[in-house]
Amino acid sequence: MGFTRKHLIRMRDLSAAEIQEILDTAAACKDIFGREVKKMPTLRGQVMVNLFYEPSTRTRTSFELAAKWLSADVVNIAVASSSVVKGESLTDTAKTLAALGADIVVIRHPSAGAPALLARSIEAAVINAGDGMHEHPTQALLDLFTIQEAKGSVAGLHVVIVGDILHSRVARSNIWGLRAFGARVTVVGPPTLIPPGLEELGVHVTYDIDKVLPEADVVNILRIQRERQHTALIPSLREYTRCFGLTRERLELLKPDALILHPGPANLGVEIVQDAVADPRARIHEQVTNGVAVRMAVLYLVTGGRDDAVAA
Repeated sequence: MGFTRKHLIRMRDLSAAEIQEILDTAAACKDIFGREVKKMPTLRGQVMVNLFYEPSTRTRTSFELAAKWLSADVVNIAVASSSVVKGESLTDTAKTLAALGADIVVIRHPSAGAPALLARSIEAAVINAGDGMHEHPTQALLDLFTIQEAKGSVAGLHVVIVGDILHSRVARSNIWGLRAFGARVTVVGPPTLIPPGLEELGVHVTYDIDKVLPEADVVNILRIQRERQHTALIPSLREYTRCFGLTRERLELLKPDALILHPGPANLGVEIVQDAVADPRARIHEQVTNGVAVRMAVLYLVTGGRDDAVAA
């Protein structure tokens, strides 16, 4: 079929076949990590702009490294010191980026829908690196890649997502991707952090983590987003850890071959303990590595890459 999308805005837009093509391309990209010279000439002469309106280290660096390994030129725009603070609109910024010759724009924005607006305002390929509480497609893709790499297939697995579902764009994108691949998904967290109507997405909702952990093939622990907790939705961090944290005791509830994921950065001692991060079942460090491979694949595919270019 071939990937024909110019932009990557939402996981919910992607078919299972399109997702699998991204994952297969990511596997080919990951093969070069062991080479002495990792760079490929695939995107030579193209310019990728990292446009981040929110703080980020992992995602921004991952996209930057992915682009550089594909030989693209990378421009990082620090929004806090750009014309945005002087009142420049997103559409004005888009015109500026177009004038500078951007071929790809990776955008993170606190407002849901900002990447879609940018995609309508610019000729460059636009990749959503997280928009508000909406979606974070490349995180979901790297999670799927990590699960598929470890388990062989996602179909039929029981994936448990734990934490602040209400504010989590990672959870939303993961739910769309996991359901497209035939996984059974359960979300668990405090009632105040579970949005109403979530069952309509085909997931099961529970508030009892101890009951569901023994059934999990994969447990994805979400970061407690302190920066988004403007109201007292949880009594305290200590109470959250007691009721929903992946503690040393709860590690004993997991299957011997269960996978532990976390999008990072982790609040150690809150949603997850150091013992869980160091557990042999954890794939958290692999997620970081796989994130570069997946983002290489996305950059390659949205720019219309040739079938033989990655393997060259």
